[in-house]
Amino acid sequence: MPTDEAVTLRPPAQVPPPLVPGLRGLLTLAVGVVLVAALYFGREVFIPLVLAVLLSFVLGPVVNLLRRIKLGRVPSVIVAVLLALAVIGGFGAIIGTQVAGLAGNFPQYQVTVQKKFAGLQQGWLGDANRVIQKFSHQVQDATQKADAAGTSAATGPAGDTPKAQLVRVQEPEVSPLALAEKVLGPIFEPLTTIGIVLVVVVFLLLQREDLRNRMIRLFGSSDLHRTTVAMDDAAGRLGTYFLAQLGMNATFGIIVGVGLWLIGVPNPLLWGVFSALMRFVPYIGAFISGIFPVALAAAVDPGWSMVIATAALFLVAEPLFGQVVEPLLYGHSTGLSPFAVIVSTLFWGFLWGPIGLILATPFTVCLVVLGRHVDSLEFLDIMLGDRPPLTPVENFYQRMLAGDPDEARDLGETMLKERSLSSYYDEVALKGLQLAANDYARGVVTPAQLENIRASARSLVEDFEDHEDVEPAGDDKAVNPNATPTLAERAHPKNEAVPGQAPSRDALPVAWRGDAPVLCVAGRGPLDEASSAMLAQLLRKHGLGARVIPYGEVSRERVRDLDVTGVAMVCVSYLDITGNPAHLRYLLERLKRRLPGVRVLVGLWPVGEKVLTDAAVGREVGADVYVSSLREAVEACLAAAAEAPKGLVSVA
Repeated sequence: MPTDEAVTLRPPAQVPPPLVPGLRGLLTLAVGVVLVAALYFGREVFIPLVLAVLLSFVLGPVVNLLRRIKLGRVPSVIVAVLLALAVIGGFGAIIGTQVAGLAGNFPQYQVTVQKKFAGLQQGWLGDANRVIQKFSHQVQDATQKADAAGTSAATGPAGDTPKAQLVRVQEPEVSPLALAEKVLGPIFEPLTTIGIVLVVVVFLLLQREDLRNRMIRLFGSSDLHRTTVAMDDAAGRLGTYFLAQLGMNATFGIIVGVGLWLIGVPNPLLWGVFSALMRFVPYIGAFISGIFPVALAAAVDPGWSMVIATAALFLVAEPLFGQVVEPLLYGHSTGLSPFAVIVSTLFWGFLWGPIGLILATPFTVCLVVLGRHVDSLEFLDIMLGDRPPLTPVENFYQRMLAGDPDEARDLGETMLKERSLSSYYDEVALKGLQLAANDYARGVVTPAQLENIRASARSLVEDFEDHEDVEPAGDDKAVNPNATPTLAERAHPKNEAVPGQAPSRDALPVAWRGDAPVLCVAGRGPLDEASSAMLAQLLRKHGLGARVIPYGEVSRERVRDLDVTGVAMVCVSYLDITGNPAHLRYLLERLKRRLPGVRVLVGLWPVGEKVLTDAAVGREVGADVYVSSLREAVEACLAAAAEAPKGLVSVA
């Protein structure tokens, strides 16, 4: 066994000093700059790889379908890639044929445009043009006179003007190799990119499981569950986005093509395909694709009816698809905020040009998924995701702290559309008041701010006085218990409304027939009275009268004067109890002396301290029942009214 001297002489482990915060920020900035530069200068390498990855997401379901019909892995991949190649080649052939036909009719369109502008020049446009030309001639004459005066003053009366000399520029002869490069270069480069993309897609589809396992090993072998969830989330979101967008954009292109054909615009097939492709660019792509058909309509039709009809087609179809059809079909499937879509479109468009515009949304989806599953990258989800930046509890506390009960009520009414009032009080309001009480205990909330919170809480309870504690009328859970939970439900799972109602007053025990059989006593915390007011309101909504008294009414000096007429149960509310709850024990002793035989229920919002949930300590403190939610408190009061022949005292 080593002696103590040997242990003390052992050199301590060398722990590297932590990075200075400023140095860490500079290092992060440098890494970001290097990454952006690599993406920009290496775009010729990255773009084919990224296109291959995204195309593999699109072809993945096709490969799975072919494998289900027992075609085999390799044949399924080859058939899917050949199908994609045929679709791409078909679209390329259509676009090439349509462009060639459009170019052949260009001289005719040019004549029509010239006639149309000639007609405009004979009207108000010609009058405006003549006014502008007259003004331009006047400015030009004044400029020439000033230049002539300056020249004569510089050269003098005997100055000779130098004679102009003819200069001839002769271009070198073009070699056959340079000519071939000039002609075939624009064609060879896209074909090369397509070939690289297809080859990479084949390997990605063949090695999907192996690549997935390698990614798990590389990034998350220590937490397989979390890494698998992250990869499934990314694959699901990207797959949903691409399939939905592909279907919606193809439908949009078909509608545009058919509409232009009915209007009479030439080459409607070309513009339908072009509109479908451009709609991958968020917000502005569809409207940009409408510029060319509108211009072509102006070149074809001698009048303006075709131009107006073409413009109306795009102005109606795009808002209809973007604001009505898409939200109904797949909603916010990408999980991105509109601000993130705009910024990512500008960023990737700057880096990679037109391809970047199309790839902007998928890239940003991947970043948001990383932010949701990697703690160090959470800022990406906050900046780019569609989740609210603050939780409902934080929103509630922030509005209370600012003394803005109107906005707090607006947020509450929004949540009450999907949950009951008791659930809202338990899951949002009480937890928000708990944050305020904790901050006040730490000294970060001033007395003025505390008074704002109190006033806002009182106002909020008064605003919901007429709101029943029932499940919302259109609640999905009532119709489909397996429905996907909303974001608010995932952050704060909602409870059902209290499933009970007190019988009529005549059916209640004699001790419970008063106007306020439940006495809600506020704890000595700064915001306990607000929680007692919420409890009293819920009790009234379920048929039991209740009144609220502050902590001072049950102090040592004033408890003898407390009006206990008709009290059958006492509820004491505490938002926070820290350390030894001796003051609670003494409070319960005073209440039991003042109300002998009345049962006591203590409510600690939200979940009570473990020291009080322990059975032995609970008996020592003196309460009969402990609850940790308003729902439990209301249920306990209803049960007491139904079964107890005499009054009960409840501390909540």
